[in-house]
Amino acid sequence: MTGAHPADSAIFGHLWTTPEASALFSDEGRTQAWLQILAALAQAQADAELIPAAAAGAIRACADVSRIDLAFVAEQTRASGHSTVGLIRALRSVLPAEAREWVYYGATVQDLSDTWFALVFRAVGDIAERDVTRMRDRALELAGRYRDTPMCGRTHGQPGLPITFGFKAAVWAAELDRHLERLRQGRRRWEVVQLGGALGTMEFWGRQALGLLEGFARQLGLGVPVIPWITARDGVAEFLWLLAAISATAGKIGNEVYQLQRPEIGELRESLPPGTVGSITMPHKRNPEISEHLVTLARVIRAQAAVALDGMVCEHERDGRAWKAEWLVVPEISMAFAACAASGARMLDGLRADPERMLANIDARRGYLLSEPVMRALANRIGKHSAHDSVYAAAMRGLDTGQDFRTALRADSRLDPVTDAELDELLQVRSALGSCAAFVDRVRRSCPGAGR
Repeated sequence: MTGAHPADSAIFGHLWTTPEASALFSDEGRTQAWLQILAALAQAQADAELIPAAAAGAIRACADVSRIDLAFVAEQTRASGHSTVGLIRALRSVLPAEAREWVYYGATVQDLSDTWFALVFRAVGDIAERDVTRMRDRALELAGRYRDTPMCGRTHGQPGLPITFGFKAAVWAAELDRHLERLRQGRRRWEVVQLGGALGTMEFWGRQALGLLEGFARQLGLGVPVIPWITARDGVAEFLWLLAAISATAGKIGNEVYQLQRPEIGELRESLPPGTVGSITMPHKRNPEISEHLVTLARVIRAQAAVALDGMVCEHERDGRAWKAEWLVVPEISMAFAACAASGARMLDGLRADPERMLANIDARRGYLLSEPVMRALANRIGKHSAHDSVYAAAMRGLDTGQDFRTALRADSRLDPVTDAELDELLQVRSALGSCAAFVDRVRRSCPGAGR
């Protein structure tokens, strides 16, 4: 049986992961990373004169997954009930006799698996930085191109005031840029080795312990923790929370595209590669496949991230219930995130806007989207709250009787202080765009080095 998990499916796997992310978590990818960690540990121990240099060299030479019998690893793991005994036995079997006793010298499961997490966080962080940067840069490009393109701004799902599509895209770009900043700031907290031994005290290595910790980190290009983090799972939770937050932003953008692609609105649309089938029963359909799936992925990732937060509640100096749950959710979240970030970038790359439809949707509201500029002008004469009451009454009466906004305003004597010429000017869309263009410019300037 193959493809029992959706991410492993040859048919549906592309929806839930990417080949790049899956390679990190396959048996081959994970085992190679663990072998790399064991080799780095051996070299650091040799440098600290804890094990013979020749043994470290032999371990390094044999730390290649192609030399390991993964079926034997699996069988021994099941037989022993221990997470790493199978791998250690397999590695020892290919080592020369004089090196076998120096494998995994004084280390424990979490030294291996948590340091692997740090390597995973670095690799997935690189994926995030690349694809989220691509999303942000595309949003910035849209913001610049549509800086002055008016569209309906909506609150509570209803048309409110005009904004520009550039303003909407700039909000996306600024949010994505903040995620990139969080990623850069957080790397030093979660891209750190774990090396503590049985209880995190490094007792096994005696006086060489702290030097070994630094040497081990140096071998892997990772940071040195202030103290081992066996039961301090905040770094794992923070990283996975960040992936969930980025995915939530991608889901929000996807939801916007999903809604605005509805034919009755028709302001945005995804690209449609040739051959894409929207419905097997309704041949005319052009479904928002990518934006819809972004919302799905974001939901799944947020739900999984809660498990990582639960893992922060640990008992004493080791609690397998916490970190073993992470063995499931770190791969699940990372793979789904990679699919989400790649899909979000692809959607924004192919996103198409329809400025004419945006303007038509404003015009279809027959002037009512300009109520605030009218209220503001009247407020200068009779006060803001009285102006609101007056414009509100005229607008409700006009909507109920099918009048356009200008006619409704002229039918109410309380609006007489606003002259016809002034009213004509206030009912121009540009009167209600506020600082949309200025905010677009601010966002574009605030992202140094971003593609334009």
